Amino acid sequence: MAKGKNPWADHYTRKAREEGFAARSVYKLREAQEKYRLLRPGDRVLDLGCAPGAWSQYALRIVGPRGLVVGVDLSPVKLSAPNFVFLQRDVFELRPEELRALAPEGFQVILSDMAPKTTGDRSGDHFRSLALARRALELARELLLPGGYFMIKVFEGERFPLFRKEVEEYAQQKVRIFRPKSTRSRSREIFLIGQRKN
Repeated sequence: MAKGKNPWADHYTRKAREEGFAARSVYKLREAQEKYRLLRPGDRVLDLGCAPGAWSQYALRIVGPRGLVVGVDLSPVKLSAPNFVFLQRDVFELRPEELRALAPEGFQVILSDMAPKTTGDRSGDHFRSLALARRALELARELLLPGGYFMIKVFEGERFPLFRKEVEEYAQQKVRIFRPKSTRSRSREIFLIGQRKN
């Protein structure tokens, strides 16, 4: 086996295909859901960096027909459901008012699997990842309902402790660091999971 490869990578890819999901990344959200119960029937969910659509697919199964999932990504998503809205947009250009128009009362859950295109420059990739994570946090400040959950991806690096502190100040409570079992062994991605204080 090549160095740095996750022996479960093919397993998760095959499993996603068999279960009808767009990507193996679905198991990261499923594991978080089983552990923290982020999503509930009827929830309104904002899925940032949703392409190719696996997280949105999974969220739709949980929230059911009374719920809503709004996906945002630069890349197109081939997913159609009556309660799924897709915006092919740059998250930095997307105004909170546009999202509020789709969910006037706000969102119970905000998910961010956003990541920059990696270059091999670990420090540069880390800072680009932080910019996306901070944008997700900005949108959470505007749109996440009190008591609502967030799950934000970021690459580990020198500024991670500072960002974690920013997230904890926003949530005003403990924020969990979560590394799913399905994450590839060579990946530096981790997730911050928390709940907005009531």
